[in-house]
Amino acid sequence: MNITAAMVKELRELTGAGMMDCKTALAENNGDMEASVDWLRKKGIAKADKKAGRTAAEGLIGVAQGERAAALVEVNSETDFVARNEAFQEIVRNIASVALASGDTEAVAVANYPGSDKSVTDTIKDAVGTIGENLGFRRSAKLTVSQGVVASYIHNAAADNLGKLGVLVAIETAGDADKAAAFARQVAMHVAATGPLALDVEALDPAAVERERNIFADQARQSGKPENIIEKMVEGRLRKFYEEVVLLKQAFVMNPDVTIEQALKEAEKDIGAPAKITAYVRFALGEGIEKEESDFAAEVAATVKQ
Repeated sequence: MNITAAMVKELRELTGAGMMDCKTALAENNGDMEASVDWLRKKGIAKADKKAGRTAAEGLIGVAQGERAAALVEVNSETDFVARNEAFQEIVRNIASVALASGDTEAVAVANYPGSDKSVTDTIKDAVGTIGENLGFRRSAKLTVSQGVVASYIHNAAADNLGKLGVLVAIETAGDADKAAAFARQVAMHVAATGPLALDVEALDPAAVERERNIFADQARQSGKPENIIEKMVEGRLRKFYEEVVLLKQAFVMNPDVTIEQALKEAEKDIGAPAKITAYVRFALGEGIEKEESDFAAEVAATVKQ
């Protein structure tokens, strides 16, 4: 039977499935529309794609630990209920292991899922049909050191190496790895609590610094003081700003009497060699994702229309 574009369009509107999937379904079922809908539903394609428009802002942060390396991933689901599903948790752990080997988000997305010839992206799409919610691999990050440690911390862990907030901290040192790891984990807990914007002043976005400088200058000018005094006031306020948002300048949560920078110097005595925090990563679940707001009546109406 000849499968027309109009037939493909009709099936796509009925199911929300992709164009090629609709064409295949019609071909497999001799153009029978109802049979094609059933075929897509049995394959999980219609179910998955109809759910693909929903906001997936829940889920889990996963961590994978290696030797002198660690990786974080964020995999999203629609509800926290699914985040407690063991099958979903296993998917997150496996993707974290891929991230430890593959690195950045793009590489992880196209890499083979463990024990499969399918990519991470395709595996997640398949899981949508079986788990019953929109799922998505959002991002990954990996830190490595040539010598030293990369420590990880999961806040409020939901299961082993899984939670809602994850942090990695890398310390380069030739000293005692266990001592360095213990300190790095404390710094990771600090990062979880404070959410710094940058490792050091140089790493701050220059535009953000300039914006703060202009705000401080306008505030200072309202005092009517001379420009040379205003400049000193602005520099003082910038230093305060750095203490709030720059990791090395922040007061250490474990001992607020010292900064992270100072605490690192103290830790070097235990580590037995110079040590440097070279990088950190902090993933908070769903940050930056706009969650859809809807009332119960609207949800019922939307369901009826499906």
